[in-house]
Amino acid sequence: MTTSAAKRIKVGIVGGTGYTGVELLRLLSQHPHVELVAITSRKEDGMAVSEMYPNLRGHVDLSFSTPDKAPLDNCDVVFFATPHGVAMAQAQHLLDNGVRIIDLAADFRLQDTAVFEQWYKMPHACPDILRQSVYGLVELNRDKIAQAQVIGNPGCYPTTVLLGLAPLFGTGRKLIDASRIIADCKSGVSGAGRKADVATLFSEASDNFKAYGVAGHRHHPEISEQLNALAGEQVGLTFVPHLVPMIRGMFSTLYTTILPQALDTDFQALYEQRYANEPFVDVMPAGSVPETRSVRASNHLRIAVHRPGGGDQLIVLVAQDNLVKGASGQAVQNMNLMFGLPEAAGLGHVAVLP
Repeated sequence: MTTSAAKRIKVGIVGGTGYTGVELLRLLSQHPHVELVAITSRKEDGMAVSEMYPNLRGHVDLSFSTPDKAPLDNCDVVFFATPHGVAMAQAQHLLDNGVRIIDLAADFRLQDTAVFEQWYKMPHACPDILRQSVYGLVELNRDKIAQAQVIGNPGCYPTTVLLGLAPLFGTGRKLIDASRIIADCKSGVSGAGRKADVATLFSEASDNFKAYGVAGHRHHPEISEQLNALAGEQVGLTFVPHLVPMIRGMFSTLYTTILPQALDTDFQALYEQRYANEPFVDVMPAGSVPETRSVRASNHLRIAVHRPGGGDQLIVLVAQDNLVKGASGQAVQNMNLMFGLPEAAGLGHVAVLP
């Protein structure tokens, strides 16, 4: 189902007070085909959005309202920028009223409900809807997303890892040892969300660098599920996330081993060809090193491919803004496809420097 450019999409946001919520507001308030009609928050019911986020003064005139008072049933699409478990509790009601859903949490990311329940410590409330949902990584599932009623927006780390590795699969020949992939990933503090937590206090996170989730991180099964589908086999993945003392930004360094029969492959050309027509994936010139500041506040993801000494190790560097391409910008990309709009509509922001 598509919509004409003349029609404005009525959008609701459930959970508009967190970092992904305000990023959605920033992007959608400037979208040429969107009408913001509802933003929910139980705690801030009645508060003007611009009072909490003064950067939106003059751009968003709405006030927060509780979910039961918000006209979500009258929306064309509802974004959930909420904790895990919220979207699946409301999904059936919205779908019954013809409302499409884009969930920025994990409710519709993992198709295996047992794995979901293991990592998120809650039963899945709507497995039938889950089976019909689409994993919202545009560069991999564009055609399915265009027809979807429910989207599971990918996690931020998975976006970098999957787009960083996708060109290595589906070429008709095995290029790397899929049993030994290492993803060494770093994120700014905003990835932890807008909450009072000791680990993310300024005096705790500033001037510090640490790994976390080494024994297991909930994005690991999400990445593995999608990599297994890309590779057509079980992939061996070591994934270690790190916290970096900056507000926003994500940098992933991916290590793979090239198989002997693929040593003659031009990997730079392979990546350039794979992403040649992707508006938000930039394969940088050979020898380049992307920086997080080159994508700050934009929906772009930058990739650089390295092969030290021309040997059998392939290193892929990936940078993105964890709140935009890693979350809210990607969600808007999904919305554009679902409603037949130009994919880049409302997402033309240039990265902020310095």
